[in-house]
Amino acid sequence: MTIKIFTVAEMVAAEKASDAAGNSYDQMMETAGRSVAKAIIERYPVEGKNILVLVGPGNNGGDCLVAGRYLAQAGADVAFYLYRPRDPEKDRNFAQIQQRGLFVIEAGFDQRYRALRTRLNMTDLIIDALLGTGVTRPIGGELARLMKQVKSAVNNRKATAAPGNEPLISPAHPFTPSPAHPFALPIVAVDCPSGLNCDTGVLDALAIPADLTVTFAGPKRGHFIFPGAAACGELVVADIGISTDLPAVAAVNLELATAEFARTHLPKRPLHGHKGTFGAALIAAGSGHYWGAPMLAGRAAYRVGAGLVALAVPGKIRATVAGRLPEATYPPIPDEDTLGAASFQSLHKTVKAKALLVGPGLDKAMGFMEALLAAGQLPPLVIDADGLNLLAQIPDWPQKLPPRTILTPHPGEMARLMGVPLAELKQLDRVAVAQEQAARWGHIVLLKGAYTVVAEPGGQAHILPFANPALGAAGSGDVLAGVIVGLLAQRVEGYEAAVLGGYWHAAAAELYPGDSGLLAGELADLLSKVRWEMLT
Repeated sequence: MTIKIFTVAEMVAAEKASDAAGNSYDQMMETAGRSVAKAIIERYPVEGKNILVLVGPGNNGGDCLVAGRYLAQAGADVAFYLYRPRDPEKDRNFAQIQQRGLFVIEAGFDQRYRALRTRLNMTDLIIDALLGTGVTRPIGGELARLMKQVKSAVNNRKATAAPGNEPLISPAHPFTPSPAHPFALPIVAVDCPSGLNCDTGVLDALAIPADLTVTFAGPKRGHFIFPGAAACGELVVADIGISTDLPAVAAVNLELATAEFARTHLPKRPLHGHKGTFGAALIAAGSGHYWGAPMLAGRAAYRVGAGLVALAVPGKIRATVAGRLPEATYPPIPDEDTLGAASFQSLHKTVKAKALLVGPGLDKAMGFMEALLAAGQLPPLVIDADGLNLLAQIPDWPQKLPPRTILTPHPGEMARLMGVPLAELKQLDRVAVAQEQAARWGHIVLLKGAYTVVAEPGGQAHILPFANPALGAAGSGDVLAGVIVGLLAQRVEGYEAAVLGGYWHAAAAELYPGDSGLLAGELADLLSKVRWEMLT
């Protein structure tokens, strides 16, 4: 299933097109509200629980009215707090709430928020639907005062639930707040936490971070841009009947990389296959100062299924690297401390590979890079790490590379390739940067970071659904580069190899039980387990 990632304007256009095609706004609202209730029921006990629904104006408020109705049917004691009055003559969902006799409070009749504070003190779960996806300016006025009350109560309740200083080893069960714990106060956001700019990720100071966000038809860009991304909690995408075949939806060129995408593009493993079937990858990497990088990249290429990996490393480190990765081959090259032009010429004449990775640990190797750019008939190419830093020093480098070369920069390397200060790059939209530079350079760009972006020259882009600090360790990028070249060696097309490789690499880190301490070698060894899980 394709999951598009929308701007606010694109979402408005998609909803309008869906309504015109017969999927009415009323139907979409009913489906959206039912989906919110379903997501809550799947995660939290609701029968006999007090649920407070914060109802804003417009369709976002309508969605939560529907959700509250379904939760009441499931046995919850649901109260609705209306920021603005709603007319039952014009609002069918509000009329149904009234007909069922469910508890409703209007902010305009709640002096000094006494009723709100009372409900906040007794509630077991809050549904936040005060604001929808159209927030573009700071929250002020009466809404700001209301949200201060909510945020204060939430902070007080969650402070009560916070675990204290416990011994590192205890025979007793540790106190851990959870949705089922009576002191915990889960927050469920409808479409997005109120105060999140869904285009930019800017988060208002009054926004209430959610434990669960249920969004509709597809995520919004702001769900993946910090600081707002950190306020969304678990993100669930609910289908509300908007067809991906609608022109307004098909035109959206940003998608979420999914497990289904990964499974679809996994290289085949025929029973009669052999090492030639699964391709040969050549990795030109390493130097006297950096011998671990080629070993990590080569290990990753093997772990994702490459049949043969050749490591072209300087003579000074060849024996050491071979001792750590004896499965690889080591073509003889003339350079001892760092790869130079003579090394490239030797490799170009003697080594036949289905894919080439250049860059990890490739210190002071300008001669090698210039020789590579001057050559013709290169296999599918990945450039990473020091290879990117070398490129940035070469005039007109994009025109000298084979078309659709895969570039894998982190933000610092991206800034060098673009010729801008890193501080300036950090202020820009990461998706737009990746898409614009891929189009300008004519190459595939994998811009690393929390929620990595992969873009190809034609404008298509994917966001990887992972933000895991465990990946923030030396060598992680070398593993990623090895994954991608291993996939290219198995004849996966360039863009698909970049998206699948990024997904596979991050999914491996998700198998590690923690957010720190993951070694790059351990990450490489988790890759084969990910493939098995994707298949099963």
